[in-house]
Amino acid sequence: MKKNILSVALLSLGMCIASCGDDTVVQSIPEGTKEVSIEEDELDINEQNLTNWTQYAVQVANLLTKDATSLRRAWAESYNGGEAYAETFKHPSATNTSYKSYAACLQEIIEGCADIANEVGTAKIGEPRDLWENGKYTEAVYAVESWYSFHSIDDYANNIRSIQNAFNGSDNGTEATHSIASYLKQHNNTLYTEMKVAITSAITAIESVAAPFRSHIGNPSVLAAQQACSNLESLLSNKLKAIMMEAGEEDLKDIVVNYVDNVVLPTYSNLVLLNTTLNTAVRNLANNPSNRTFEAAAEAWLAARAPWEKSEAFLFGPVADLGLDPNMDSWPLDAAALANKLTSGNFEDLEWEGEFDEESEVIEAAQNVRGFHTLEFLLFKNGEPRKIR
Repeated sequence: MKKNILSVALLSLGMCIASCGDDTVVQSIPEGTKEVSIEEDELDINEQNLTNWTQYAVQVANLLTKDATSLRRAWAESYNGGEAYAETFKHPSATNTSYKSYAACLQEIIEGCADIANEVGTAKIGEPRDLWENGKYTEAVYAVESWYSFHSIDDYANNIRSIQNAFNGSDNGTEATHSIASYLKQHNNTLYTEMKVAITSAITAIESVAAPFRSHIGNPSVLAAQQACSNLESLLSNKLKAIMMEAGEEDLKDIVVNYVDNVVLPTYSNLVLLNTTLNTAVRNLANNPSNRTFEAAAEAWLAARAPWEKSEAFLFGPVADLGLDPNMDSWPLDAAALANKLTSGNFEDLEWEGEFDEESEVIEAAQNVRGFHTLEFLLFKNGEPRKIR
């Protein structure tokens, strides 16, 4: 059932009141609905396309494993034929082409956190909301990332957890001895407390959004999540960065080294591990297609997705330079191209060669039909694993 809520001009109040002379008109928008025309909903498994469907899933899973492995290897082993990117980041110097000081490394870390806080609030949540308020309901649903699996809220919360991990200097919820959190605790306890509250508030606000997000884009809870992300981004950009730039290089060195060893590298190792498990589940699906193997592959997708979302506070270095972010996480998908591939069974153009060029239409076309979201579409429908009928 549709519900009316007040539209938004004053975000803090969740109200939009337009004055027309002496009259006051309250504008309302629907909270949300599943009854939206979505082109991908017309694509489903049948006897004719089952083989192409599962083989497409295998090809995408292979590429996800390959990209995850390349990303971990670039950080941990060798990048562009030279030393590991982790070593470049942990040893800034006058001759380092990327980072001249530990302060420059800390700035990269904090700006990465601010970027994802802003992206979650203004793009991942905000763009669908803006479209919805303007009556573009179908376009709004298309703009919601991870709506095939109804996993959007988990994605966004994990994005904020990537900030939490960077702040704590660990990937397990604890505060490392050498971390931004520990440094602030000693030198600026007020800001330490503000940061902890802002991070927790953003996660809580996102997890409080009416679920699934694609069906409740107009709900007032969306506005609270946007505001919490905005507050966190402001704190990161306007307070934390300035304070940390005042720290000495020795303190920053310990924070940077710990960050690489206990946040970045474990996250990418887990990404490889869980995508390898996902690959196995998808291959099993292709070899033994059934509702049970679809369920197993869908569960493996949910697990493999988490470390990727928890890495989005550090989308710099190899993940950006090698085009691995759009390889793995392009959104939205190209529905027409998906349909063509499921009909033709031609998956040769999923890969691209040469140096990454974000202006290349050939590369972009390949990236739009591979990655997590393509596999999500192949495994899920309306928040449930697909079924063979």
